[in-house]
Amino acid sequence: MRRRDVITLLGGAAAAPALNWPLAARAQQPAMPVVGFLSGRSPGEATSHVAAFRRGLAESGYAEGRNVAIEYRWAEGQNDRLPALAAELIRRPVAAIAATGGPAAALAVKQATSTIPLVFISNDPVTIGLVSSLNRPGGNATGVNVFLQQMESKRLGLLRELIPTATLIGVLINPLGTGFNLQLKDLDDAARTLGLRIHILRATTQQDIDAAFAALAELKPGALLVAANPFLFSRREQIVTLSNHYKIPAIYEVREYVQSGGLMSYGTGLPEAYRQVGTYVGRILKGEKPGELPVVQLSKFEFVINLKTARALGIDVPGTLSARADEIIE
Repeated sequence: MRRRDVITLLGGAAAAPALNWPLAARAQQPAMPVVGFLSGRSPGEATSHVAAFRRGLAESGYAEGRNVAIEYRWAEGQNDRLPALAAELIRRPVAAIAATGGPAAALAVKQATSTIPLVFISNDPVTIGLVSSLNRPGGNATGVNVFLQQMESKRLGLLRELIPTATLIGVLINPLGTGFNLQLKDLDDAARTLGLRIHILRATTQQDIDAAFAALAELKPGALLVAANPFLFSRREQIVTLSNHYKIPAIYEVREYVQSGGLMSYGTGLPEAYRQVGTYVGRILKGEKPGELPVVQLSKFEFVINLKTARALGIDVPGTLSARADEIIE
């Protein structure tokens, strides 16, 4: 063999590992984790809350598309779709699932897997069986307790303060909601205490909402309470429009109704709940166990009044009530 050939062969042998090194290094890099996002709501009306979820992820060092992927599944108000959507995410498979838009999403995931970490937004998660304890959830689940369904009696009391002459209050409620029976009991108890009569109108579809307001127009109650529920929340534009059209003063669960033109709301903040879920998902991706992360209990309740809507309805908001508001929308 000539000397030139020997040098060429040696050079090729030395170069081979260097050429292969980047491929080997890339093969050893961990795959980007995939997070499932399951919601009973619709993507169009949940945009701001998804953004809050992403902010929470960012606080834990994760950015969608950079070092985490998110698979979204939306039931669009049809809770019977949630089990199949949860099963899709589990087959994907995903590293964790954020279950939002009502406890039905979390229950669907809980029933489908006992191993994939679950971070939920829910009311009263111990009572409905999502966790065994708020401080030490155990198992594969943790999340945020939003207390929205537990505040119906408080909302009824605020309506009474606003319209002290009202004796009959309409209640729009979803009978398929997870907390339906407890909501009814709280409202019945509060109505007796306040000396009020309540008229229950049930709605599970967009058409039911239209029919309920047609009935309210005939009934002419002094005011309306829209019970806390993810489906009703997803139809907030329709509900607020009808409330104002029929000039029925109404109170709602969260500020998003009032921002859409509703009269009053009292409840915790959904953006904060979604942010907390994102934070917990990020912590789980870093190795923390969901069962050891205490359920976050939102403690800040917001009372919001839309004075522009009050004027349009011909209502004078008492100074004692407006003074207690956390926010006044002019």
